[in-house]
Amino acid sequence: MSLAFDNLQTPFSLSLFAPQSVYFMPYSYHSHSGQFCHHGYGQLEHVVQQAIEKNFKVYGLTEHMPRFEQKELYPEELDAQCTPDTLTTTFDAFVKEANRLRTKYNDAIELLIGSEIEFIHPDYKAHVHELNKRWQLDYVVGSLHHVGGIPIDYSPELYQQALSALAQGDLTTLFERYYDEQWEMLQSVRPQVVGHFDLIRIFAPQQDAAVSQQSPTVWAKMERNIDLIVSYNGLFEVNSRAWKKGLKDAYPQRDIIQMILAKGGKLTLSDDCHGPQDVGMHYDKLLAYLQELGINTIHFLAKEQGQLVMKQHDNILDDPFWSGINKS
Repeated sequence: MSLAFDNLQTPFSLSLFAPQSVYFMPYSYHSHSGQFCHHGYGQLEHVVQQAIEKNFKVYGLTEHMPRFEQKELYPEELDAQCTPDTLTTTFDAFVKEANRLRTKYNDAIELLIGSEIEFIHPDYKAHVHELNKRWQLDYVVGSLHHVGGIPIDYSPELYQQALSALAQGDLTTLFERYYDEQWEMLQSVRPQVVGHFDLIRIFAPQQDAAVSQQSPTVWAKMERNIDLIVSYNGLFEVNSRAWKKGLKDAYPQRDIIQMILAKGGKLTLSDDCHGPQDVGMHYDKLLAYLQELGINTIHFLAKEQGQLVMKQHDNILDDPFWSGINKS
């Protein structure tokens, strides 16, 4: 059974984007700052100010959820003498600051407050439920950063550790396990936004090769996961941070996006910012990516009368926002 978020008990209401609406491009639903994330930089308020300066109209603040065991902390957190308790205190401070900023900048931008969740093991289902109960988040970004408890996006060394320890060096086996653990997260949480769907390719050899040309078993597991997300009306973020990591495609890569669209899946946009200068990062490449794939409709989240709603934005390639983005 999936989690029932107290403030999201009913399905999204869908309404078409209209030119006279206050909502228009751009938007992003996945962000961090150095104030509350040890691998980020800068202050959260400076992130918000950059989003306003770059004409974002809806921007999601989604700090990492706390982890709950000392062994799950990242090296930089251990170096800073963090504990699970201090991570919880930090997240509490993040939510308070995000709410302050939402009030302060209400006339300039719509800020949604959420979290990028973890699902290191099945006990995280209860942790995510408690997270929302305590902080009444607008939404969550459902991501998977670990396979078998080992971080797979922190460093090439830890990726290789996961590949060796969990898959005996077989990349297909590691991919299969990633999508199986992602499946558990999706079933348990049903996140409103699914973060970097194919993050597992970040440090893989031949990381830009089409999955459809590699492994039918991996493809089948991805298709199963996509079907579930489509069934509960979740959003797949097109995440531009992949280009910062040196990948050819955004997350998800193009063959996966084509399958998502063929199944009626809905896409949204995220910069996965980790500091002020990352706001709108690589959105010029994102525009080209959308053009290459023939994507001219994006969905986005906003709040109306205190309820989270999903809206549709047609003809996004014609939006004047794109003419003002920085080249990367």
